[in-house]
Amino acid sequence: MKKTLVLIAHPNLHHSHVNKRWAEEIEKQEGVTVRKLYDLYPDGKINVEEEQRMLLEHDRIVMQFPFYWYSSPSLLKEWQDQVLQYGWAYGPGGDNLHGKELLLAISTGGPQTSYQAGGYNNYSISELLRPFQATSNLIGTRYLAPFTIHGAIRASKEEIDQSALDYAAYVINPEI
Repeated sequence: MKKTLVLIAHPNLHHSHVNKRWAEEIEKQEGVTVRKLYDLYPDGKINVEEEQRMLLEHDRIVMQFPFYWYSSPSLLKEWQDQVLQYGWAYGPGGDNLHGKELLLAISTGGPQTSYQAGGYNNYSISELLRPFQATSNLIGTRYLAPFTIHGAIRASKEEIDQSALDYAAYVINPEI
């Protein structure tokens, strides 16, 4: 079983319906370490050495977040800027993450139809996540297909509960 690190980046996780439920479900899984970035770093000061140590100890990295302004919440971006350092994660000698897997788990407010050519956002979710895929390429991780729930704002409790079960199953075995 692959050791999995889940980085949850939601600035209001306790008020979230989807990401909070996903966190509850993923925390139950064996071989999974969950780090709630906004709880760990409310001041935004990231412990780079600790985060790098956690990355080294795991085989699969999951970034779980609500899709904000076609990207991640700011603390996850800051985490990437600080932790994925030149000479450590990329560049000469920067091969510490080579061979690991990277998976995104995202929730969007809009329906799936708004994430396609001609839709409200004009681009597919795959196109909008391209910077994360490029980062994965740069740091030598294998980019896995993202896990996504669209229309989170209008999702029923039953839909959210099912998505949490599906999310946990996918994180444990993304090959299915």
